[in-house]
Amino acid sequence: MAQRPEVTIDLGRGLINEARFVPSPNQDPRPPGATIDLIVVHGIGLPPGVFGGPWVERLFTNELPADEHPFFATLAGLKVSAHVFVRRDGTLVQFVPLHARAWHAGVSAWRYRTACNDFSIGIELEGADEVAYEPGQYAVLAALIGALRRAYPTLAGDALVGHSDVAPGRKTDPGPSFDWAHLGALIAPGGAP
Repeated sequence: MAQRPEVTIDLGRGLINEARFVPSPNQDPRPPGATIDLIVVHGIGLPPGVFGGPWVERLFTNELPADEHPFFATLAGLKVSAHVFVRRDGTLVQFVPLHARAWHAGVSAWRYRTACNDFSIGIELEGADEVAYEPGQYAVLAALIGALRRAYPTLAGDALVGHSDVAPGRKTDPGPSFDWAHLGALIAPGGAP
């Protein structure tokens, strides 16, 4: 059985110690009094279904060259980010400190509250709706969620959703290939990757 990856958080700086920090300009302060009480899981590949390149980082830092791929032209001028990106091999890249608002959910609602970016942490997984996610991604994601829940006790067990849950009809990620039951088993006490 594989050892659970270690993920720790420097709460003062809002940074994940095991992540490479690549600051995104696409962030701002959370509204006064906002409580972090939701985790939104996303899936992304750039171009769609292609993994391993520099393009997600370039998108989140407003450096995606529109002429590099026809799909990139459709994203020209888009200003988005996430708090954390989990690559296919489980490597963590952080773009926005956890206490700041990342621009990941867009027009969204959860439990009758709108503007999910105000109160959520956005985690992007390198993947696609119809492509199985990697075991290492699940292991790291489970460890990350555990660390986030320890850092922010307001992140209750049921406060874990997909982008498709907060933006139904507009977004489909992380998609049917994402195994929520497997993730739940890894997060459960005693769960192991």
